[in-house]
Amino acid sequence: MRKYRHPGTRAFLVGLLLAVWLSGCTIPERRSASGSHHHSFIDYWPLPRNDQEICLAVKDNIDVKGVVTSAGSEYVSKTSSPASQDAACLAIARARHVRIIGKTNLSELTLAPSGLNDYFGTPRNPLSKLHQIIPGGSSSGSATAIDSGIADIAFGTDTAGSVRVPAACCGIVGMKTTFGLVSLRGVFPVEPKHLDTVGPMGKDIAHVALGMDLLERGFAEQYAAAVAKKPLGQQIKVGRLYLNGTDNRIDKAIDDALARAHFQVVRLDPAFTKKWEQAENDGNTVAAAGAWISDQQYTLKWGVRARTKAVILLGRLLYPGQYRKALERRAAWQHALHEEFQKVDFIALPTLQVTPPAIPWIGRIALLETRVLNVQNTVAVNYAGNPALAVPVPVSHEHFPVTSLQLIGPRFSEAQLLNAGRIVEAPTNTQTR
Repeated sequence: MRKYRHPGTRAFLVGLLLAVWLSGCTIPERRSASGSHHHSFIDYWPLPRNDQEICLAVKDNIDVKGVVTSAGSEYVSKTSSPASQDAACLAIARARHVRIIGKTNLSELTLAPSGLNDYFGTPRNPLSKLHQIIPGGSSSGSATAIDSGIADIAFGTDTAGSVRVPAACCGIVGMKTTFGLVSLRGVFPVEPKHLDTVGPMGKDIAHVALGMDLLERGFAEQYAAAVAKKPLGQQIKVGRLYLNGTDNRIDKAIDDALARAHFQVVRLDPAFTKKWEQAENDGNTVAAAGAWISDQQYTLKWGVRARTKAVILLGRLLYPGQYRKALERRAAWQHALHEEFQKVDFIALPTLQVTPPAIPWIGRIALLETRVLNVQNTVAVNYAGNPALAVPVPVSHEHFPVTSLQLIGPRFSEAQLLNAGRIVEAPTNTQTR
């Protein structure tokens, strides 16, 4: 049996079990946006026939002028007015007349790692076969819109892994940006003071680079310079982080991908692994407490699901004693990462420790949410504020064709990360043709 790595995870389990007792065991899908393509969208605006424009999908916790921002919640969708202006992160896309094709689905208030949504329906993972696989959350609709080919680029938000986890589940590329790089004005908050970021998702590195150029002016030039400076894997040094509890097939897939890219790979010291585990614990604490700070007004609202309320109430329990202590340790973790990046260019590890689980037919949703939380290797990066890239790589597994390599870089190294991702992607694409 897998051991829970963090005390915060055990507390999360207690909260979610309470929520299931309060809300029942099933997951009713009560509403679907018209033309939503298996619940990928909450609002969808089809392209005119034969239109060849770039299609951008926007997570429905990011304001689009004239549209209600639902944050994946029945209550918020029914009580909020349409946004009076676009979120700041859409300014470049609007200036370039990029076509926004819809607002994508997500976990309610962005608070569930599975990507399930009881009210708007759960986006269908296109990689599902015999059983429906979780799409990953909270940016679930953004990932499935990309994987199904409806959108070229999608914007998601990442507080504790909400871009990288759905990217890993759906076999696409996702970028968590450096904290503070992209404005959060007009973005529904979870923990905007320390964790929240906006990032692009796409089917490959080229599309994510294009998405970054819609979020940061001049990024295309940065990326071209990064490619020109280090065009080959031999020029890049990667620190490999191994974590207990990872499926051996996942670790092998990551190691094989790094070897195919011809990176210089060094194993990180076990002392750093302990620091990572503490950072994961502290990051989960800050994220949960942030949910309480931002969303406490929803705990008594009809139309907000009991599981969501349980996560918010967990934050209330953690906020008085553990939140400030976790933030006090943040500088030490940032320093530890900085020290590692004096030795290596990037850190590599799996985005998820296992392949994405199936959605249970009846009940056990609390256990599902906790399991996903427990196997994602993402929140330590948010806690530090660094950027990270999730890239699909092939895995030898009887039920799932891909897993996800996560590359972590120094602050503001998005262009360099995408260059490394380009090198990882090249032999993989050749191998799968």
